[in-house]
Amino acid sequence: MRDTILSRRTLLAGAAAVPLSGIISRRASAAEFSYKLATGQDPTHPINLRAQQALDRIREATGGRLEIRLFPANQLGSDTDLLAQVRNGSVEFFNLATSILATYVPAASLPNTGFAFKDYAAVWSAMDGGLGTYVRDEIAKTPILTVSKVWDNGFRQITSSTREIRTPADLKGFKIRVPPAPMLTSLFKAFDAGAAPINFNELYSALQTKVVEGQENPLAIIATTRLYEVQKSCSMTGHVWDGYWILGNKRAWQRLPQDLREIVSRELDRSADEQRGDIVKLSTSLRTTMSDKGITFIDVDREAFRDALGRTSFYKDWKAKYGDAAWAHLEAVSGKLA
Repeated sequence: MRDTILSRRTLLAGAAAVPLSGIISRRASAAEFSYKLATGQDPTHPINLRAQQALDRIREATGGRLEIRLFPANQLGSDTDLLAQVRNGSVEFFNLATSILATYVPAASLPNTGFAFKDYAAVWSAMDGGLGTYVRDEIAKTPILTVSKVWDNGFRQITSSTREIRTPADLKGFKIRVPPAPMLTSLFKAFDAGAAPINFNELYSALQTKVVEGQENPLAIIATTRLYEVQKSCSMTGHVWDGYWILGNKRAWQRLPQDLREIVSRELDRSADEQRGDIVKLSTSLRTTMSDKGITFIDVDREAFRDALGRTSFYKDWKAKYGDAAWAHLEAVSGKLA
């Protein structure tokens, strides 16, 4: 078995213990409703550990009437494939990063605006408040909807196998993989980087074969997918906060009786709160763990990056795309963006 830097104990240190069988779906003998929840994350990621806990509680609370089976690690397709599947109902639930959801619901990437949030206090004030409500309402105008509060993906950091990224100028000409997300592509193009949109299930190979020099992701993703094996440095830019919405197909959601829908949202909300705490703990512990694996961490001046971005047309262009009303929801928490 391949060595992995993260045991389950490491991942949820200080959090509730997870049974060894926690990520293995257990089919109910006679469920009235049998649904699927697909994710793109490694089975050891807190997303899947906490999601499985919620699914177990849902089955228990519904007396076995509702069984939701977990399919992690893009087992049912890439993120873009799964977005299509949840839209047409072949997959009932799917957790997707806000940045990628923006390819379908543009407003979803409002929280991903570069350097908009200085810390988690600002993030949760926005996402559990007016900004989050605005985004959820926009998603609900489509064949999908959100079935819980937003989960945490984390603040995104830049890794590299070649040059060290210490200043905004170091990004010029840097070949970096970004998800197929307009906001992130736009951000790195503003820094004159060579932004290459690549699906996540192709990322490790793209780094290994030097199709790209680097990538950007939260530390938990970098660790659980062993990207440290093909990268040398990690610059703590925190350039974008990203979250995960658990999306549901509207027809599948409406087929569930009201009492079951309330149980699903309640238990997913509980796990969302727990998973948020997991990511905060991991942001500290994984830095030590990955340093031991050979990654050099670089603390950068985030304000220098934000100021450099402000001297481009980035903020002006995105405000024009979203409109004044949407932008006002963001600036209510972020403050005035240049």
